[in-house]
Amino acid sequence: MSFSVRPATIALATLGALTTGLLAYAAYFDHKRRTDPEFRKNLKRESRRIARVTREEAEAQGANQKRRIREVVTEAQEEGFPTHVEEKESYFMNEVGRGEVLCQNEKTHVDAALCFFKALKVYPQPGDLITIYDKTVPKKVLDIIAEMVAFDGSIPVGGFGGGQGSDAGGSTGAVDD
Repeated sequence: MSFSVRPATIALATLGALTTGLLAYAAYFDHKRRTDPEFRKNLKRESRRIARVTREEAEAQGANQKRRIREVVTEAQEEGFPTHVEEKESYFMNEVGRGEVLCQNEKTHVDAALCFFKALKVYPQPGDLITIYDKTVPKKVLDIIAEMVAFDGSIPVGGFGGGQGSDAGGSTGAVDD
């Protein structure tokens, strides 16, 4: 007489054994965590180490981004900007279009911000354009643009990134009689 085991039975038994092992480990871990002071200390120590490493990586990434922002702004200044009205209009439209495409990908936020910054440099009313950016550009990109404007220093803006309800733009909304 031949005894055969169906594959479904083997799979079910394997799944049951894995689940039982996982639950047993969870119970062991919980017991160890509750009763062993040295184990708790090691968990806290490891948690603090991971938090410190994460914080250091974030700081390093922020420093690298600031360095890159300074580099791209300096390069843009060295390239120069158009001076004739028709060239400015074309340049503006081209840079805003490129910026909109680039800000879709988080890895190209600095490049997107550079495009918007270049458009801002040739726009006749930079404060108005910043208000538009504030409503349409993602916050991360807007923050990078703010750093670029701060580094450049030659764009006359009242307040940057004031958001709704702030008095960042002065009295631009007032109507003169």
